[in-house]
Amino acid sequence: MQALRGQRRFAGMGRPLMRKIIAEQLEEIKAAGTFKKERVITSPQAGSVTTSQTTGPVLNFCANNYLGLSNHPDVTARAAEVIAERGFGMSSVRFICGTQDLHVDLENKLSNWLGTEETILYPSCFDANAGVFECLLTDQDAVISDSLNHASIIDGIRLCKAERHRYNHLDMENLEEILKKTQNRRIRMIVTDGVFSMDGDVAPLDKIVALADQYDAVIFVDDCHGTGIMGPGGRGSPALFNVSDKIDVLNSTLGKAMGGASGGFSSGVKEFVDLQRQKSRPYLFSNAIAPPVVAGTLKALDVVQRDDAVLGKLRANTEQFRTQMKAAGFDIRGNDACAIAPVMLGDAKLASTFADKMLEQGIYVIGFSFPVVPKGQARIRVQLSAAHSSEEVQRLIDAFISVKQQLNL
Repeated sequence: MQALRGQRRFAGMGRPLMRKIIAEQLEEIKAAGTFKKERVITSPQAGSVTTSQTTGPVLNFCANNYLGLSNHPDVTARAAEVIAERGFGMSSVRFICGTQDLHVDLENKLSNWLGTEETILYPSCFDANAGVFECLLTDQDAVISDSLNHASIIDGIRLCKAERHRYNHLDMENLEEILKKTQNRRIRMIVTDGVFSMDGDVAPLDKIVALADQYDAVIFVDDCHGTGIMGPGGRGSPALFNVSDKIDVLNSTLGKAMGGASGGFSSGVKEFVDLQRQKSRPYLFSNAIAPPVVAGTLKALDVVQRDDAVLGKLRANTEQFRTQMKAAGFDIRGNDACAIAPVMLGDAKLASTFADKMLEQGIYVIGFSFPVVPKGQARIRVQLSAAHSSEEVQRLIDAFISVKQQLNL
């Protein structure tokens, strides 16, 4: 059945006033050039995909499929086996009748891999971020958050009653200033992404740990774009800086490098994980992750641990793209080792037009603009993957150069 878009199935729903208000907002978004259109993929997620908007396959450089595991044969085969063995879903939250041995096995293996005391699974990392702050922090505490932290972190912090502070992005001097003036708080929690998803830069966790030790603060890291990718063996941003044992709370996702299906987790100090099982609302009131997803993720973790070539390929592709794009005169942001490579364009309409022209050349990328990124900082966020060959990465680079010339940039 062909996917439907833009067809009004049941005319007459909704009050006229509500329709009018929403229509005005949508027109404003369109006029600003920031209206987002969904491209419909008609194939498995992979390095090359087919879409309903194109006549043939296109190279996909905008997925979080960093290690190419979303359609890995071992991962999909194991998931298919477990549907027959354990069923499609659990129809329950974890504490009632939603915990299988598969869930416990994955939690234990994640802890062992990451070097943490304990792990708790969530339906997504967005849910994990919504759960951790509220169940620990009170009005006696303070949260000190990087100014460019992910929206899910911001929303999670809003749910707790702690005093809120923001420090300038990656600015350790500003962070220290806030730590000094909040010393009367019971818990000071420094909150940061490990890898920042729109900018591709990496939090200096070694410096953050030093400040936390000096001022007796707690550290929270969201490592959604670092788990499976950064550091030795892909064990994430804390491992990159050799501070895994210094991070009190490590939240991350299973929906990106680790197979790309769904699920998230919170890992770290055992007592805090135990507290989340008792008090975290997204954990207590959400269905358990489906058994085939858990099984597929276990297999993905196995692939990551036994096959160094996968991570090596990702890193080679990342170096090839970043080096050649800079040589071609593009403004590429972020850490040189990061597979997220923002190509800065500035203007929102230009970013959208540029992405459309890239699709005409068989390259699937997306333009990002306000409110996802600050005004005047529109970009195309390229995400490299181990699923791509070096020849495919070269096609991507050549397409960028060609479109740049077409648009006289």
